[in-house]
Amino acid sequence: MTDHAVLIAGGGPTGLMLAAELTLAGIDVAIIERRATSERIGPGALGMYSRSIEILDQRGIAERFIAQGTKHKAVHLQVPLDISDLPTRHNYVLGLKQKHIERILAEWVEELGVPVLRGREVKGFTQDNDGVEVTLADGEVLRAQYLVGCDGGRSVVRKTAGIEFPGWDATVSWIIAEVETREEPKWGFISNATGTHAIGKGDTFGAGIVITEAQVGSEDHPSLRELSDALISIYGTDFGIHSPTWISRFTDMTRQAAQYRDRRVLLAGDAAHVHPPLGGQGLNIGIQDAMNLGWKLAQVVKGLSPDTLLDTYHAERHPVGARVLRQTMAQVALRRTDERSKALAENMAELLKMDEPRRHVAAEICALSIRYDLGEGHPLLGRRMPDLDLVTASGAVRVFELLHEARPLLIHFAEAPRESQARSDRVRTVEASHAGAWDLPDVGKVPAPASVLIRPDGHVAWVDGDPEAPEVALSKLGWN
Repeated sequence: MTDHAVLIAGGGPTGLMLAAELTLAGIDVAIIERRATSERIGPGALGMYSRSIEILDQRGIAERFIAQGTKHKAVHLQVPLDISDLPTRHNYVLGLKQKHIERILAEWVEELGVPVLRGREVKGFTQDNDGVEVTLADGEVLRAQYLVGCDGGRSVVRKTAGIEFPGWDATVSWIIAEVETREEPKWGFISNATGTHAIGKGDTFGAGIVITEAQVGSEDHPSLRELSDALISIYGTDFGIHSPTWISRFTDMTRQAAQYRDRRVLLAGDAAHVHPPLGGQGLNIGIQDAMNLGWKLAQVVKGLSPDTLLDTYHAERHPVGARVLRQTMAQVALRRTDERSKALAENMAELLKMDEPRRHVAAEICALSIRYDLGEGHPLLGRRMPDLDLVTASGAVRVFELLHEARPLLIHFAEAPRESQARSDRVRTVEASHAGAWDLPDVGKVPAPASVLIRPDGHVAWVDGDPEAPEVALSKLGWN
């Protein structure tokens, strides 16, 4: 007897996205969240990249976020990289603080009816062949078929499962805070031998401060006195700081779980990988983890696929996480202020002024160039499906609109689409035509296929010229 089919530890963006995906697939899921409310206080991500916005578009909720954010046409890696020419409808960075992203996701999850156990915390668990028994900090015990740890870098789920977390210790740390000041601060960025520092307008009042520390800090929550001392050493004054809204510390510690699955326990988001926030990819990669895992876990719970399908979650997402870790470590190195690092940064800046390197790096940062290894074949195989404008017998429609139900989609391309749009419990089949070019980020123009099978996460699972091969397409999705 289980309380829920799936329990998710952690109600941040990753946990919320995963809960929504499972619910759309008809899976009974609940979130265990230690915070008593959905309100987030303190630092977090500052926005979302193109692929994350595409994912939300695939579920029909992107406009909720776009309406409250600000579009920016560049990503940053040492220099601004224009992304306005990337082949996606969302060729911009959406500036939107994490607290708003979480709030909008939480509202969606509430609409879907997902129970969120707030003010509760996972203390530990045991697992056997039948499921997972989760013990909460208040002594309550819950059972589920599967447990997913989305509970951050200090994940209790990861530690209890005994999953190793190898990587690199911190070499630099930053204090970040929002405070009031009695004096007008020196706004903007400055650099010295320690690193780069910045003071800007606060989120609600006062000043937002980021300070590179001379020595690596040891605690997550530095004191106001530590911030004051750091400011005085850099600016000669602390500008009369007082009444902090929050103060925090982050470092360039970089680690990745050795495995994303241990039998009936899985990891996603920061529980699976931590890295410095330079480039702002943490929230984005977590949402994308959830999108990859959601449909696979749903199919296993329903008995449509063997549990070995869950091994492909690690196989596909671990390399993506490793690549992000390498990229953020490189960004830390490029920001160092010694002369050798400056020379490297200047050379990198020169390279990124060229169109081909710029587009390559920008597509990678925006997660538009990810290709899962599904074998040899058409260039589309394993990549995200472009959001094409289609013409069907029922009228015009975008590909992403056909993915709102979070079900696999089989599209047969024809010059004159037939009236019928066959549906089944497993795959929706659509006949459509498309007149434009097929353009993939970091690849370019590719030949138009006769048929494609698109997974619920928007990646192409099968490409073939024969529309009469649905059993091959289904096997690509891991069905028995």
